Amino acid sequence: MTVTQDSPTPAPRRPALSPSRAGDFKQCPLLYRFRAVDRIPETPSAAQVRGTVVHAALEQLYSLPAAERTRGRAAELVGPAWERVLAESPELTGVFDAAELPVLLDDAGALVARYFTLEDPTAFEPESCELRVETELSDGVLLRGFVDRVDVAPTGEVRVVDYKTGASPREVGEARALFQMKFYAVVLWRTRGVVPHQLRLIYLKDGQVLTYAPDADELERFERTLSAIWSAILAAGATGDFRPNPGRLCDWCDHKVRCPAFGGTPPPYPGWPSVPSPGEQTSLERVE
Repeated sequence: MTVTQDSPTPAPRRPALSPSRAGDFKQCPLLYRFRAVDRIPETPSAAQVRGTVVHAALEQLYSLPAAERTRGRAAELVGPAWERVLAESPELTGVFDAAELPVLLDDAGALVARYFTLEDPTAFEPESCELRVETELSDGVLLRGFVDRVDVAPTGEVRVVDYKTGASPREVGEARALFQMKFYAVVLWRTRGVVPHQLRLIYLKDGQVLTYAPDADELERFERTLSAIWSAILAAGATGDFRPNPGRLCDWCDHKVRCPAFGGTPPPYPGWPSVPSPGEQTSLERVE
């Protein structure tokens, strides 16, 4: 008689903090609750989908031998990238009609083409693309996210690269983008023991590149900021008291109809979850 053993059930992953979720809580605690705790579906925007397609195409580009990373070859990757995005996010089926989808993919192709005016992808080999990173801070806060690209120089310097498919931001948007990059810098520092030499933001819409050089003291202060955010999230999670913070972005929020700041009623609080993790991001969210 053959005896078979069931595969062990994977342990539930602990709730973690990601750049998107930290940004949500800073912007509006109730938005964090709707996305991370209630997990209420949102209608993805064309910009989100276009950005995800561009990221997928660039990731595939760097899987090719350097000599094949040409503009023409990159253009051929856009259609298959859309198919991969659709396979990972089947809820997108039917979101775009027959007239909208070709325009979206043409726009994605134009952004991929502009990338070649900002970097020469044949000139270097990234260490990794779409790298999942995770670390636990000394006070127990778990950080988790995905980095678009990590480059490591022969001399050991680490560069963290993020592609943005929108235009280079004004002051508020730049602070949000740098928050995300410092988050990644902290995780890589704590997992590798090396402070990233450069944080590089590539804005494909207007062809701008922003660079920033963090230092250890700054990242230690930023760790304390992340710990404070997580403590505030846990305090709200224990009571369900996630308060709205009305602002100029509310008109674009899918949850305005259920927000008490605008006369709506949130669904009953389901309690603080352990699975799925409130720190998770979807591929559509990672392009922000």
